[in-house]
Parts: sequence; structure tokens; C-alpha cells
Amino acid sequence: MRSISLLPAIAIAVLALALRAGASDAPRPDEIRKAVNRAIPLLQQSLAEYPRHTTCFSCHHQGVGIFALATARSRGFNIDETGMLADARHTDADLRAALDGYRKGQGQPGGVTRAGYALFALQAFGAKPDELTGAVSGYLLKSSQDKGFWHAGSHRPPAEASDFTDTFLSIRALKNFGEAANKEAAVARIERARQWLEQAEPKDTEDRVFQLWGLKEAGSENAVVQRATQALLAEQREDGGWAQLPGAASDAYATSTVLSVLLQVGGISADDAACRRAVSYLLQNQQADGSWHVVTRSKPVQPYFESGFPHGKDQFISVAATGWATAALALALPQSVQR
Repeated sequence: MRSISLLPAIAIAVLALALRAGASDAPRPDEIRKAVNRAIPLLQQSLAEYPRHTTCFSCHHQGVGIFALATARSRGFNIDETGMLADARHTDADLRAALDGYRKGQGQPGGVTRAGYALFALQAFGAKPDELTGAVSGYLLKSSQDKGFWHAGSHRPPAEASDFTDTFLSIRALKNFGEAANKEAAVARIERARQWLEQAEPKDTEDRVFQLWGLKEAGSENAVVQRATQALLAEQREDGGWAQLPGAASDAYATSTVLSVLLQVGGISADDAACRRAVSYLLQNQQADGSWHVVTRSKPVQPYFESGFPHGKDQFISVAATGWATAALALALPQSVQR
């Protein structure tokens, strides 16, 4: 009889040990802060080096980089403000050089992706609407008008090949920088995009990430957003990461884009088990220099040059992965936790 009476106590003790083990496995805030602080200087170094080789804005450097730095700053991390201002000015100057073309609805090489990521970066930096952002958002309003979405004109996967990505970027741009004179047309265009996002079938992780972000941005009902969230969560691998493509291995780009969107619009807390596992994956895969290395699967469209970032021919996707990882880890910290 005595052994029977001990069973509840034993069960409670086992449960307590399991809970303590789970808590000890959770990434500590100081580990996350350390990882972000290691990545920030490398990001800023490469963002400063990139314009020395080309006048063009880049989605992987300025687009993701400025967003990452702005996100880290919002969570209390120290950022080189002078360098970040220079990054924003480089972005502004690239668009301004083609202002007449944007006014005529012609845009620049890179099309919607380039324009959308540039406005994404400027909005993250804190830029206010002006004649330039009005012209670029006007160009986006006119682009792909025969479709219910915005079409990606280039094929440089994963970041520059998805209609879902370009649709999210365009919706966000119209909401933040659309001119008052075009408000009615912009509202109608966003509504068409919402309907497309709710019906379209994503084919990979990039699609799923920006489908979810686009649904939230376009004002879809919470039940729709949650279905997209669950679809993303269902793709998490045993190692805690996500892969870019079905059948591929987990990588830092896919994992950090997923974690970023889940924490921002998916209604998922940083304490959620899936998020803790993703954070652990990123912490375990950060390089000693502060970067995350991802192997490219895109064909180059410009002459190779060193941008002050490691990993040779893989540096552009790796700098994007490092930017997204920096943002994701900063978002995974409680807002009350400072540097």
C-alpha cells in the first residue's frame, strides 16, 4: 500500500524535473544579446563597404541590413547611427537618381523587388513620405495591374524570386508611402492582393513567410492569419530550423525569416517552444566572426566583388541571413531586456 501511495509524489517529481530540464534548455537572454552584439559590427562594416563598389541599392545589404539594425536599435542595442544614416542616404540616392523614371512608371532594373525593398528599408529607418517615396509607391501601384498580386521580375532565389515577397513589399509601401491622391486606388489594389494571398498556394518557405506577413499587412481576418502561421510552424525541422526548399537542410536564412515573421505578426511568443528551438538553432549555427553562412543557389547578375563580409561567393545571401537572424534574435528578447 505504501508504494501505491508514493506514485502521485513520484509523478510530480518527474514532472518537476522535466520542467526544469526544459527551462535549462531554453536560450538565455545573455546568450541572445551576445549573438546580436557579435553580428551588428560585421553587418555595419559590410553595409559601409558595399557602396564603395557600386552605386546601386541592394536588397540583401541595405534592404535587410537597415531593417535588422533598426530592429536591434528598437530593442536597446547600440547602433552606429552615423553609419546607419549613410546606409539610408545611399538607398535614397539610388532611388532619387531614377526619380523621373519612377514618375513615368518605369522604375529601375530589379523592378518591384528593388523598389519594394528600398521603401522597406527607408520605412524601417524612419523616413517620412516625400516626393520620392510618393513616386516610387506610385510606380508600385501601377505595376502588375493586370494581376491580383505583384510579380517578381527577377529570379535570384530565395530573396528575389517570390511573388509573395514582392506582394508584401508593395502592400507595405502603399500603406506607408502611398500618396493621398491615390488612396482609393491603393485601397482597392491592396484588397485584390489580400484575396490573392488568401487563395494562392505557396511552394516554399520564402513564399510562406511573406504570405503570412502580407496577409497581416493587408488586413486578413485573424483566423486566416493563424492558418498561415500554423502552416509555417508545421514546416519546422527536428533541429529547430527551417529549410528554404522541401527536402533541403535547415539554414539560417529560412529559419531567421520564419522566426522574424512569427514574432512580429504570427501571434507567437518568444517563450513558445517552436521559437525557443529556432533561437537555439541560430545560436548554435552562428560563426565565430558573428555571421551566419548560407550557401547561395542563385546565379550572379553582376561582377563579383568583396563587400566586407565573409564567405566569398556566398556573401550576399549570407549577409541577408545575418541581417534576418539579427532581427529575429533581437525580437526574441523581452522588450525590457536591454543590451
